[in-house]
Amino acid sequence: MGSCISTPGKAFRKRSKEPPISKPSTPRNNQSEQSYDPPTPIARRSSVASVRPPVNVIVNPSPGNIFDNYQLGKELGRGEFGVTHRCVDLKSGEAFACKKIAKTKLRTEIDIADVRREVQIMRHLPKHPNIVTFREAYEDRDAVYLVMELCEGGELFDRIVAKGHYTERAAANVTKTILEVCKVCHDNGVIHRDLKPENFLFADSNETCPLKAIDFGLSTFYETGERFNEIVGSPYYMAPEVLRRNYGQEIDVWSTGVILYILLCGVPPFWAETEEGIAQAIIKGNVDFTRDPWPKVSEEAKDIVTRMLDPNPYTRITVPEVLEHTWIQNKDHARNVSLGDQVRMRIKQFALMNRFKKKVLRVVADSLPDEQVVSIRKMFDMMDKDKNGNLTFDELKDGFASLGHTVPDTDVQMLMDAADIDGNGTLNCEEFITMSVHMRRIESDEYLTEAFNYFDKNQSGYVEFEELKDALSDHSGPNNDQVIRDILNDVDLDKDGRISFEEFKAMMKTGGDWKMASRQYSRAMLNALSIKMFKDKSITVAN
Repeated sequence: MGSCISTPGKAFRKRSKEPPISKPSTPRNNQSEQSYDPPTPIARRSSVASVRPPVNVIVNPSPGNIFDNYQLGKELGRGEFGVTHRCVDLKSGEAFACKKIAKTKLRTEIDIADVRREVQIMRHLPKHPNIVTFREAYEDRDAVYLVMELCEGGELFDRIVAKGHYTERAAANVTKTILEVCKVCHDNGVIHRDLKPENFLFADSNETCPLKAIDFGLSTFYETGERFNEIVGSPYYMAPEVLRRNYGQEIDVWSTGVILYILLCGVPPFWAETEEGIAQAIIKGNVDFTRDPWPKVSEEAKDIVTRMLDPNPYTRITVPEVLEHTWIQNKDHARNVSLGDQVRMRIKQFALMNRFKKKVLRVVADSLPDEQVVSIRKMFDMMDKDKNGNLTFDELKDGFASLGHTVPDTDVQMLMDAADIDGNGTLNCEEFITMSVHMRRIESDEYLTEAFNYFDKNQSGYVEFEELKDALSDHSGPNNDQVIRDILNDVDLDKDGRISFEEFKAMMKTGGDWKMASRQYSRAMLNALSIKMFKDKSITVAN
């Protein structure tokens, strides 16, 4: 959920009947570049520890207790603040999705405004076949609950991977759907700000079911001509003007263009192993049309991608212009020839690589020797001052200090958010152990050696194809040998057909999975990178 930091606009904007969300009293707009403090996120300057859980977050919640009306079931997913559960209406038996946001996670006024604005936007947007339908919102002393339409057809990329083939026609239809969501948002004074495949689900498993936008946690209201300076969004899909901290609704076209590029060739247009590398690639703006299958992609498709990924937001094609483009207008007549299994496999590889890394971390946690677990438990007990079996934010911060580590509030919160699996705002001992593994695996080869040996079944000193295939068998599915080969090839730096320990270690120490698990931390890092790039003129801007 993003924080709304913007320059006041002049144009009139229609609103829902709820009162507008007030912006923070501390001036944050029109600051000079010199006034930024790189180590601290712009939107998180207030002391995290000093803000108490809010009494009231949303305006006009539904009356009563949510548990009198719904039964919450299995977890469907989780984000920066919220955990989404399947829930059932106790009266009708109808199934919905419920996003539960623990108030202990809302530590600043901006966090509260984020949630309040998400509810306001979902109530404000008109009913649309490609936007998840909002039902109602509840609030109690501990949490906010957003009840909405349940989508059980899977994520956009998962559906693509499951298809036997993928074509320009299919890509054009998906792109048109995303653009229509953009148009509805923009026509109603909303910028989405986080368009990515994960935020689009199919309603059900039916082949012809609609694709729906499901997450408006980073969205914001805007007026014509209004500019924003907060870095929000996901790095792969982030427009260059977001990194320059001066952007408007044009960023949604850019993000849709990135999705389209991936649909057509299976990999992102701007890619690197680190956030800094991704940011630099975005700013340079070099779009590659030479790799397979681009030579057999139509010129109309290449033209629309080029115009959507124009690094200059003022000359970038607009949403109405994209919808009028001949490639979209003639989508039902677009090429229906398969772009090749390679595209599907690349998309699967793009998603599967992170799962491989996460499995490595699970192996590390499971293989800790008893004496190390005991040591971590003792550290936990030392930090748990009130001996209730859970660490609060203050206890974790003070515990770091007692060990001689002065950790900024933002980093403490990042660790809390990423390790707090059950979303209750505190860390139990098991969550603390997992957090410790994440922290130590970055600093020590010992844990990675144990994990490497787990995958190296024949103890040859290398992870070979069959060993990697076996490790990913629960995710890779049948007949996906090429996907495994592509992952092996990416990690295999010396191209000898196998993964050495040094290559394995390099894979785990790049990519930033742990850092990317927290939107707050990624925003802080990308903000610092933005300031560095544009302050020291270390990079040439494409436009």
